[in-house]
Amino acid sequence: MTTANRTARAVATPLLASLIVAAIALVLARRALLPGLGFWDTGEFQVVGPLLGTAHPTGYPAYVILGWLAGVVLQPFGDPALRMNLLSAVLVATAAGLTVVLVRLLTGRTALGVAVGLGLATSPIAWRLGTRADPHALHLVLVALLLVCLVAWEREHRESRRDRWLLAASVVFGVSLANHSLTLLLALPIALYVRAVDRAVFQDSRLVATCVLLIAGSAALLYLELPLRAGPFRAPLVYGEPNTPVGFASIVLGAQFAGSIQDPLGDLAAKFRTLVDLTVGQFGVLTPFLPVAFIATAMTRPRYALLTGLAALITCFFAASYVNADIERYYAGPLLLAWTWLAILGSVVVDSILGSASERAGPMPAAVLVPLVAALFMAPTLVALPGRFGSVDASHDTTARDWVEAVLAELPPNAVVVSWWSYSTPLWYVQRVEHRRPDVTIADDRTRLDEHLGEIRDVIDAHLGRDPVYVVVREDDEMPAILARYALTPVASTGNILLRVTGVTGLAGSAP
Repeated sequence: MTTANRTARAVATPLLASLIVAAIALVLARRALLPGLGFWDTGEFQVVGPLLGTAHPTGYPAYVILGWLAGVVLQPFGDPALRMNLLSAVLVATAAGLTVVLVRLLTGRTALGVAVGLGLATSPIAWRLGTRADPHALHLVLVALLLVCLVAWEREHRESRRDRWLLAASVVFGVSLANHSLTLLLALPIALYVRAVDRAVFQDSRLVATCVLLIAGSAALLYLELPLRAGPFRAPLVYGEPNTPVGFASIVLGAQFAGSIQDPLGDLAAKFRTLVDLTVGQFGVLTPFLPVAFIATAMTRPRYALLTGLAALITCFFAASYVNADIERYYAGPLLLAWTWLAILGSVVVDSILGSASERAGPMPAAVLVPLVAALFMAPTLVALPGRFGSVDASHDTTARDWVEAVLAELPPNAVVVSWWSYSTPLWYVQRVEHRRPDVTIADDRTRLDEHLGEIRDVIDAHLGRDPVYVVVREDDEMPAILARYALTPVASTGNILLRVTGVTGLAGSAP
């Protein structure tokens, strides 16, 4: 076999393996895919993506733009809501494929990459991300791509002192910044990793300036979507006022979530137990091997251990202290990192066995041993697969669509619905994307602020007696005041989630 043929085969084998893993991951995600409309953030992104609108803080412009493009490319596959869900399936599949490439760079063994890529794709967190519209799926892809670029740069820099892959990593980091602010937590680990590879890198002012410009430029270019779609090219759905300096800063910096970080150093034991439980749920019987895997990584790839260990620590610490909905998604990045540690452990085991066998009685064929170790990693995943599929399967979930259709059937002309985030988003979808019931006014926490409508009471009082007014049951401390002030009639067909406001109670009416 010629040198050219060997080189072509060395490139083609991991590429083919990566594509196969991505295809399997896509099939698995597609089988569990939400068939259409969803509540909460899912519903919002199913609106914002197709309309190229602006999303809630921090704006997620990279994901929104990609969602719009996917909506164009994936038109043959279903309605806009399904296309946005399908995009997540494609993204998680891409992350699994990139994991094969990353493990190949780290260990030189494709079979281990296949095992780890499939393990990532079928971990409950990643699998669930692939079933519904969610920018965390893109975050997982960009973290995987960022690691590929950084590890490739380390090799390139060591062999030829070139920095092309570091420049590529800078662009990926900027795009990731424009997708999710979790990327900021990777800045320190990456800086320390780059310095560990070559302490003189930061003395090259031209290289540093180029990297900074690439990061800032790629992020800024994508973030232009917010003021443009809120201003001169206004989208049908805009969150806040990102076309003003104050509004733009508020969204990009996530000002409304500033109070979500609570007592970061408090009850560390309970947070650690929660993290252990979460880890067991993702890795099963492989969980006890994770500390060993990190030690093996630190011994054989110390710079990679510095990068990924610190990134996992910072991200997990942040997520454990961040009080908001569905924070489990924040652990997708550390999940990927931990799977690569297991791959490195597997490579160390293979090297140890090959070395011992060679000393005793001739070398054991690596072509047999590597797939065997990979199969051992895959075995727990295969055993857990049916249970995991049941826990993530959203293929029969039509709850949001059923609810919104029931609501539309009940609403008379010119109705006013005082809603809140989770239930507003599917209402936005049918109104803005499907262009149905434009006569209905949807007033929620966001529109009340943007349009200066006042409190819930102000909205209801402004329309009561003039228009049909409805209230969506809230899960906060404002609901008791609504129940005390107004006479409400539950609408049974909506699961009693929608309430018709029929008047002001006698007690409230007599109040000054």
